[in-house]
Amino acid sequence: MSSATLIKPPPIDPSKSPIENVLELTTLKDIGPDIYTNTRPLWHPPGARGIYGGAVIAQSLAAAQRTIPPPSSSNNRAVFLIHSMHCYFVLAGDASIPILYHVERVREGKSFMTRTVQARQRGKCIFTTTASFMREGSGGRKTVDHEWGMPDGVRAELEKGAEEEDEEVKLEKASNGEEVGAFESRRLEILNSDSAHPHTKRARQWFRARGHISASSGPQAHLSALAYMSDNYFIGTVSRVHNLWRFGRPPAQSSNTISSNSVPPTPSTSVTTNPSSATPSTRPAAHPMALLESVENAAHPTAPSIGMMVSLDHTIYFHRPGEIRADEWLFSEMESPWAGDGRGLVLQRIWNRKGVLVASCVQEGLVRLKQGEDGQMEGLVRLKQGEDGQMEEQWGDGGRGGSKL
Repeated sequence: MSSATLIKPPPIDPSKSPIENVLELTTLKDIGPDIYTNTRPLWHPPGARGIYGGAVIAQSLAAAQRTIPPPSSSNNRAVFLIHSMHCYFVLAGDASIPILYHVERVREGKSFMTRTVQARQRGKCIFTTTASFMREGSGGRKTVDHEWGMPDGVRAELEKGAEEEDEEVKLEKASNGEEVGAFESRRLEILNSDSAHPHTKRARQWFRARGHISASSGPQAHLSALAYMSDNYFIGTVSRVHNLWRFGRPPAQSSNTISSNSVPPTPSTSVTTNPSSATPSTRPAAHPMALLESVENAAHPTAPSIGMMVSLDHTIYFHRPGEIRADEWLFSEMESPWAGDGRGLVLQRIWNRKGVLVASCVQEGLVRLKQGEDGQMEGLVRLKQGEDGQMEEQWGDGGRGGSKL
């Protein structure tokens, strides 16, 4: 019988935040150098093809960070922090078995260090990334500086929604029958939502890790947490700017309205959570994003439906890694400059609450529509991972979980 972890998970550490517990790694020195595994089960989102992609991104980063020498007298107290990582999703991750993270120390330089990480299951690579670390202050005293400013008015919208947050989270927790998760996000209405040009629209949200990330974990914990949260409904921006249905169209008789016995979140703000448990569950009937989608797509009841949407790659540029506090509110603005040939591209800018641009992300994903008048996929083969770890062909409507591994 398979197990989600290689070693029995220890009790939750109350001195650490939920996201630190979720991303905890176990060193496997007896197997080989620089090999790690997930300490706790990983989350498989309802309806998704595999585990949440952000978890593998973040744990791969955490594994790479463990191989970076800490400041010491031998290296003149040098601090190396991640400045970029380029990731590829190769195979669907299975939440029922552990992941092994193999780190290779590619380069040990005075200003830069490079690591590659392969995440493996059943002997197969399911995810790979190359991460580059830069020595703090190595850019010199004089530098070229500019950055994209935070949009006006978004801080006020965060304060406006704060009063509604606690009650909405309680309602969601009760409806999902589960504890609130490792992080929370508050989505704002689509900017330029009335535009006829999808590339001019902007999907926006505030997000933060729950609780307080422990000081003993250092800046590395904040960077891993940001990597985890950066994948939250990232490729889903393509469906939002095109008003596509991901969670199912409403019944024909109510395609332009919302049921009177349901209370959807307003378009301006919605609170959602990310479970910190890998316990299997079914998507609740009133899924928060389904309600938000009903609001945003109310004027588009006959818009196409998503047949399959999954991430292909993911890149993060950490502009100011030393200034990232993942347990404080971060603002994200996402746009899609291009979609076609069954793929979509999304760009994401992330600011801290002070308005400093701390990171930029890029993701390309598979975006396929349901084909045919009956809404079923015609002539489209879905790839599914078989028990032997190989990809098998299977007809179907694909996963609806968005940017998931």
